Amino acid sequence: MALTWIFDLDNTLHDASHGIFPHINRAMTDYMMRHLALTHADAEALRQRYWAQYGATLKGLVRHHGVDPQHFLTTTHPLDELAQWLRWESGLAEAMRRLPGRKIVLSNGPTHYVEGVVERMGIRRHFVDCYGVERLDYLPKPHKAAFRAVLAEHRLDAARCVMVEDSLENLKAAKALGMKTVWISKAARRPAYVDRRIARITELGAP
Repeated sequence: MALTWIFDLDNTLHDASHGIFPHINRAMTDYMMRHLALTHADAEALRQRYWAQYGATLKGLVRHHGVDPQHFLTTTHPLDELAQWLRWESGLAEAMRRLPGRKIVLSNGPTHYVEGVVERMGIRRHFVDCYGVERLDYLPKPHKAAFRAVLAEHRLDAARCVMVEDSLENLKAAKALGMKTVWISKAARRPAYVDRRIARITELGAP
């Protein structure tokens, strides 16, 4: 049986750090200032605390403040605006084409953003499915329920899946479920729960 490759999106399939993440972070802070009546400093601190505590700012906002998750995600992930900062490797589409097995995107971002980004990169046809956090009942990685939802819906054996990520916490959770793991990083170290470390996503599809 062929492997199923499960890919994170941001900082895995494309570079989100140079423009997209800063804009989303600013949008989240602004949203919290408006809807929670916080100062900029307090909103920024709370955003970072919820991200560290729950793996996603949204989780803390829903749990502690009753924020409408869909409204928050739509407001803070304006695809048409974010697209100006979209950057990816020129050989990405070819790398995905060469890589044998089924491919799925699993992201903590909203579905409209996930689908829009892979479409704009010209690689949507290489994936059998794309998951945003709404499809995971708003439980982001590294919650094991997020991974289990994908495994169950596609009837996948975790031992025949490879999780490709830039986040060590997410890889650790995937490994605990029995998946193989690939870490996108230029770091010299490699934790025991990482099966392979690569610097660039296109190394996966190298001939």
